[in-house]
Amino acid sequence: MAHRLRPVGADFTENAPVRLVFTREITTAPDPVFRALAEDLPGWAGWFSAVTSARPTESGREIRLRGGARFEETVLVAQAPELYTYRVDVTNVPGARAWTEEWRLAPAGTGTRVRMTFALDGTTPFRLFWPLARPAVGHAFHDAITELDRRLTNAG
Repeated sequence: MAHRLRPVGADFTENAPVRLVFTREITTAPDPVFRALAEDLPGWAGWFSAVTSARPTESGREIRLRGGARFEETVLVAQAPELYTYRVDVTNVPGARAWTEEWRLAPAGTGTRVRMTFALDGTTPFRLFWPLARPAVGHAFHDAITELDRRLTNAG
């Protein structure tokens, strides 16, 4: 059953009780990476294997993941080409109370350093789960960014 989360701002990324941070350098420049993140929302399902559908809504984004997780989100920051942050407003993930995800893009030679931060709060079992899930989430992030880089490189 879906439930509404506590509304938090972009600063929650820095002070959340649970933070998972993942970084990867890719060959694609920041501008096309930012456009893929912020402007081609339906494209997420093509490069992020956990995403089954992603679509813009009047108030933000709607994301569905493999396994049935659903998210209604509000974009908090879309500052091209370096920062894209959104907040989960409604989800069916049990125990979640507040959630933001931040994508920071920085030039790295001719490519991009992509840093993705999950900022989370929830019930005690929810907070204890995420550090255990870090390796799997990190693997999913690595694979997704590798696939995005491959697609953007082949499109150019």
